[in-house]
Amino acid sequence: MNDLRMLGQLDVDEASARAAASVARRAEREGLVDVAFVTVPSPLGDLFVAATRRGLVRLAYPDESREDTLQDLAAAVSPRIMESPGRLDRVRRELDQYFAGRRRRFELAVDYGLTRGFTRKVLRAAAGIPFGSVSSYTEVAGRAGNPRAYRAAGNALGSNPVPIVVPCHRVLHSGGGLGGYTGGLDRKRFLLSLEGVL
Repeated sequence: MNDLRMLGQLDVDEASARAAASVARRAEREGLVDVAFVTVPSPLGDLFVAATRRGLVRLAYPDESREDTLQDLAAAVSPRIMESPGRLDRVRRELDQYFAGRRRRFELAVDYGLTRGFTRKVLRAAAGIPFGSVSSYTEVAGRAGNPRAYRAAGNALGSNPVPIVVPCHRVLHSGGGLGGYTGGLDRKRFLLSLEGVL
């Protein structure tokens, strides 16, 4: 009897998944989704990724609250948010290639709409640091227009809404120390090791 109940539950789950996918496709076709999101498996855990029509707007590590992230996106971007895997296929593919060692540069559009002012300038400067290279907080602050604002640059990098793709992990202390990282130092070490820096 339990086997029949489980089989029935699997059928219900499969039907629910198909219905949700159908609703997501229709909402996309009708332009009703301002923010699409999906979960992407990675060696660092399941990553939450979200995109607007302009590009990738958010990438969150597994220890960041999914509910809080969705609420922040609804408040800052739009409440018209839906899980829509098809719209994020390219993001998923490029992340998979990066973690497999087959991608050295992301070709994804980034929506910097969650950032402003100096923070946005710092993140754009960090986005220019090539794979396998590192920079210092002072250098990034300088490229953002104010080399003395290295602490502010560190804060900006610490609030990066799209880590990995905007590679804040490539920014170190001037003396070579790791500095901080939103995802934690173990993840920073992993990413730098993946890129052959450590």
